[in-house]
Order: sequence, then C-alpha cells, then structure tokens
Amino acid sequence: MRTPFIAGNWKMNLAPAEAAELARGIAGAIAGLTGVRVALAPAACALQAVCEALAGSPIAAAAQNCHWEASGAFTGEISPEMIRDLGCRHVIIGHSERRQYFGETDETVNKKIHAAFRAGLEPIVCVGETLEEREAGRTMEVVGRQLDGALAGVAAERATVATLAYEPVWAIGTGRTATPEQAQEVHAFLRARLAERYDRDVADRIAIQYGGSVKPGNAEELLGQPDIDGALVGGASLKVDSFAAILRVAH
Repeated sequence: MRTPFIAGNWKMNLAPAEAAELARGIAGAIAGLTGVRVALAPAACALQAVCEALAGSPIAAAAQNCHWEASGAFTGEISPEMIRDLGCRHVIIGHSERRQYFGETDETVNKKIHAAFRAGLEPIVCVGETLEEREAGRTMEVVGRQLDGALAGVAAERATVATLAYEPVWAIGTGRTATPEQAQEVHAFLRARLAERYDRDVADRIAIQYGGSVKPGNAEELLGQPDIDGALVGGASLKVDSFAAILRVAH
C-alpha cells in the first residue's frame, strides 16, 4: 500500500524568514496527522531556514533543482551534496518550468537523477505534456519518452525511492486542472510503463503524484483515483489553510 505523498513547491516565492514562518505554520496545523508523507520545497536561499524550522517535525524539506556535479565551476548552481548537507531529503527534478525556461532536457534530467541518488537524496521526477501535445494526441508518447529518459540506467532498487509527478504543462499555474479521469489515465499509463521497465512489484511501490492547479476543492476527487498517490502542489501550498486542507484530504 502506497502512502500518499504531498509536496509543496513554493517556486520563486518567500524570503527565508517568510518561508520559515510558513513551514512552522504548516507543521503546527497538521501536528498529529498520520498516514500521509509531506515535503516542502522552498527557494534555494530559504532551504536552511526551512530545514531548521522543520527540525523535529515529520515534514521533509526538498530542493527545487540541483546540478549533476558535486562541485565545480558552475556559477549559480547548487549540488545534491550541498542540498543533502542542509538537511533536505528530496529534490524536484525536471519540472516543466525548468524545461521551458532553462533548457532542461531528458538528458540533463537523467544526469541530475543519478547525481541525486549518489548524494542519498530521493528525487521527485516531473513529466508532462503541453496543451499542443495533448491536443495532437501525443500525451502518452511525450510522458513515456520523458519517463524513459529520466530513468535511463536507474536500477530497480533506486527507482523505488523516487517519486514521479505527472504535471500537464497546460494545468500548471493556469487554474485549469486535468479531470480525475484524464489524470488517472496518464498515471495508469506511467505505472504500466514502470512495470515494463522493471516489474509489477517495483511499479506498485513507486508513488506517482499529480500536479497542476491542485487545491482543496479538487484534491479529494483527484486523490481518490487508484493510481494517483499524492500531489505536487504549487500556489495552494503557499497558504497554511489551503495546504493543510489538502493534507487532511490525503490523510
């Protein structure tokens, strides 16, 4: 039985003091809540503050990105080892905004995933199609290619500690959400693809989150689908009340 996993991606919002305050607020709001895994992904400059704020809490911290090298002349980047040493457990890799604005490719996503595993981090790996690709009937082709590229060379024992996040690009920050049926169809396809790559047992152990305008009003129906194991939440994770409401639904 997969435990629901809800992660809040705060993107480029909140300075360290604000991020720490929000993290403490969320931790307080869900104190005693069991049966759901939770992670918060602040901006890089707020990672230390959030890790300190979450000390003693079951909530994990996550970075929003990493480089594939442990160190070197990569101005502006942060390595998986640095992220780990701050106290983070997870790192988001391959988010569509990274692909769209910063040239992320299936190849760089794969390199970052291997680097994250080497550092002992548990990656949250994003896949998703654009509106143009969906309307052209290419959704499964696109997300299948992204999954295969991301997990190239990743052994089964490592794959089981990764999380997949299906985020249709057309639903991120737009207010549009895939219907529960649309989301389930893609999640089921991804799980079948994992079973082909590894085996059914491995596929059944990997959590697959849905992301794309998840909020309290649609979380219950989305999370009620058999292959949707959680959510990667954007805007709704920036407020204690809305994020806590989603967590209680997942509980």
